[in-house]
Amino acid sequence: MAVFNLHAVRHGATEWSVSGQHTGRTDIPLTTAGRAQAESVKSHYEKELSSKPFSSQFRHIFSSPLSRAHETARIVTSRDSGVIIELDDDLMEMDYGRYDGRKTKDIQADSEETKCWNLFRDGCPGGETAEDVGRRADRFIAKIRKIAAESQGLPNEVRDILIFSHGHFLRVLAARWLGLPAKNGAMFAISTAAVSILGYDHDETEPCIKMWSLPPTEA
Repeated sequence: MAVFNLHAVRHGATEWSVSGQHTGRTDIPLTTAGRAQAESVKSHYEKELSSKPFSSQFRHIFSSPLSRAHETARIVTSRDSGVIIELDDDLMEMDYGRYDGRKTKDIQADSEETKCWNLFRDGCPGGETAEDVGRRADRFIAKIRKIAAESQGLPNEVRDILIFSHGHFLRVLAARWLGLPAKNGAMFAISTAAVSILGYDHDETEPCIKMWSLPPTEA
């Protein structure tokens, strides 16, 4: 398998990300500040690519179909008219079920049973567990590793993948990239519109995190 880098961008800010409400399948748009964050990520990649087209580095660009991620992707890649953004349902945020739109502190205040509730450990009633999200992450990782294998013979810099997704999904993705249990995504906090890079140290037997949660103001 050819080694490659996976650039992962979390969507910009929404009203619910600012308030701390769990935002799963509810399709909340970016705020004005969230769009400004995406513009900062756009500037980052203009510098990173020296104003060359995205195809000079990225073999594929994928996004969650939820509007907050897809709009972030469109803003970041907007200078390049030839970009194709492929929507992938596996990149959607965790399904929070009955907890969608609620804050952790309010869930924990509901009852004696939920006072120690933890999303990564306990999952969401009517929604997904971390392990459910992990299975989606595994499926996506297998997909892009297959793409990388089929890209052997291309210059190394054209093997990379760029994705736009969501906080809890990307945390689980990082854990599964390293071969850790999905619940270990709890260890990988990530800011809105942050850029992360997953890759390999020497070869495909050594997956690693090359950069994690670089804020848009520093990107």
